[in-house]
Amino acid sequence: MKKITVLAGDGIGPEIMNSAIAVLQAAAPKYEQEFQFDSQPFGGAGIEDSGKGLPSKTLASCQNADAILLGAIGGGVNSSWEKAEQTPEQGLLALRKALNLFANIRPISVPDALLALSPIKKEIVKGTDFIVVRELTSGIYFGKPRELQKTAAFDTCYYTETEITRIAHQAFQIAQNRNKKVTSVDKANVLATSKLWRKVVTAVSKEYPDCTLEHQLVDSCAMRIVQQPTTFDVIVTENLFGDILSDEASVLPGTLGVLPSASHSEKGVSLYEPIHGSAPDIAGQNIANPASMILSAALMLRQSFNEEKMAQAIEAAVFAVINEGIVTADLGGNAKTTEFTAAVINKIKA
Repeated sequence: MKKITVLAGDGIGPEIMNSAIAVLQAAAPKYEQEFQFDSQPFGGAGIEDSGKGLPSKTLASCQNADAILLGAIGGGVNSSWEKAEQTPEQGLLALRKALNLFANIRPISVPDALLALSPIKKEIVKGTDFIVVRELTSGIYFGKPRELQKTAAFDTCYYTETEITRIAHQAFQIAQNRNKKVTSVDKANVLATSKLWRKVVTAVSKEYPDCTLEHQLVDSCAMRIVQQPTTFDVIVTENLFGDILSDEASVLPGTLGVLPSASHSEKGVSLYEPIHGSAPDIAGQNIANPASMILSAALMLRQSFNEEKMAQAIEAAVFAVINEGIVTADLGGNAKTTEFTAAVINKIKA
């Protein structure tokens, strides 16, 4: 039995989480799998429960889980949470730090069912299927010293060989199960940290002779993502570049509603979540798109439980339903959250 800590969170989080759990429960008997779900307050719900975005009981559950599913957190800029001493986002940062979630994994794919939604020409984006591996706990977001002065400011971008090595291993291990190609993105023509990055990634690549490594500068990579997205397999890069490039790549399918993500530690539990926000304006209306949450659960099956067939079946069901036009409002349809979920379950059971 696999123990999954469930952090439904805020806004549409509980609705889409219910969909993901329902799909997992429907698929489990067919693949002889069994799950135990432990729901815990987190984000705004955690603040309401105990005054903290990450309650101690929630952290304890996460630390003892086989995997974590996260819905969404926050209540928008006008929420009382956002102006409080404790915010939902602080809870997420605290969870990442406590679990040492250093590797953020974002699959980017454009199945045929979504080609019409992409802002990129069909002939360019068709067949897009790559993964962005972003270093999540170091770089300029965490480097010190940093200071905001009256007429000047500075930040420090800092990386160690150890930090680069572990994220590089993540990328190559993922590539080994795909098309065996890694694109390492840096700014080695200017930045000292990028020079170290390129040196270390090159050294790590020698441990994966079955994989091909290419280096690319971040500015040219940004152009290539929209011009030649099908030429990528696995992109690995540092925190700031990964933040920007993964957000750029997320527009390729034309909607955030179908994009899952994962965050991994070196040896501990992993967290899986959609990349979209909590959408408080539509919460409780049964119109949220649960696809990204369901696909995040499928990603969990693949990366934490090695249940490839079960993951593929869920993914195929989601895109088959979309292809049939059973879609929520964000995709131009009128299906309810529960209707979409039921259609996916029917596909899985068929």
